[in-house]
Amino acid sequence: MIVNKFMMLSVGVTDMGAAKEFYVDKLGLQVKSDYRQDDNNWWVSLTPPEGGVTITLTTNYENLMKPGTLKVYFTASSVEASHKELSEKGARPEEIKTDLFGPGSGVKWFSVADPDGNQLLIAQV
Repeated sequence: MIVNKFMMLSVGVTDMGAAKEFYVDKLGLQVKSDYRQDDNNWWVSLTPPEGGVTITLTTNYENLMKPGTLKVYFTASSVEASHKELSEKGARPEEIKTDLFGPGSGVKWFSVADPDGNQLLIAQV
């Protein structure tokens, strides 16, 4: 076995304060660690409430995908409730659709952009 677990995803951000506020206060992720040398070398690791892969926001992204070019998929128990809560918190989620896995799949989902334009898809599966 070469690998046995997906551990972390790094997301480049331009404004850590805005990104951290979005992922913690709007999405509800939990801060696992927050390490800052300076504004250009700052890492905030986050986990979903039910655990899983750690998402590390970083301002040191020279070797990563540039901010605004990433697409991340999350699940929710109720897409409608998540959509409503994000809207109430000032995020601008797109309309709910029912075709995540293609026409007729019936899988409800919507997307919302983080402050850098990274696309977050929230699906009910």
